[in-house]
Amino acid sequence: MAALTWDYPQPFTLETEVGAADIDGLQHTNNTVYVKWCEQVAWAHSVHLGLDLDSYRRLDRAMAITHSEYDYLQASREGDALIAGTWIVGWDRRLTMERRFQIQRPADGVTLLRGMMRFACIEISTGRPRRMPPEFIAGYGPAVCPPASATFPGKGQ
Repeated sequence: MAALTWDYPQPFTLETEVGAADIDGLQHTNNTVYVKWCEQVAWAHSVHLGLDLDSYRRLDRAMAITHSEYDYLQASREGDALIAGTWIVGWDRRLTMERRFQIQRPADGVTLLRGMMRFACIEISTGRPRRMPPEFIAGYGPAVCPPASATFPGKGQ
């Protein structure tokens, strides 16, 4: 097992294994599966911070994805064990938040994907942008990393 090098300190992580259903006609993990893993680790992180689906519904607020980018750097194959990491790297404490993602293969320490998602706080009942409630400030705030560069660390590696 290789040492993992994360782009930012102290990622929230989720372990997964590439299953047969994740493989496409080119015999590697389909790109949409990586997007699903990013969504899963982001949601697991929110739940860990005390902001689960019940909280979102009770508050009539949610963080909705407005933009995403992914750099697919290496392929993975059926049976590969992977670790997805996420960080909240920016927010305005009012309406928007940005997450970064990194998926690594512990067997060789290779980064397979880097990604980014931007979110806006919405009112669930109307779908309209709304200010973050105090519960979002209290939950997400302590997890925000120090300011980072505008580009993916190590892009192209």
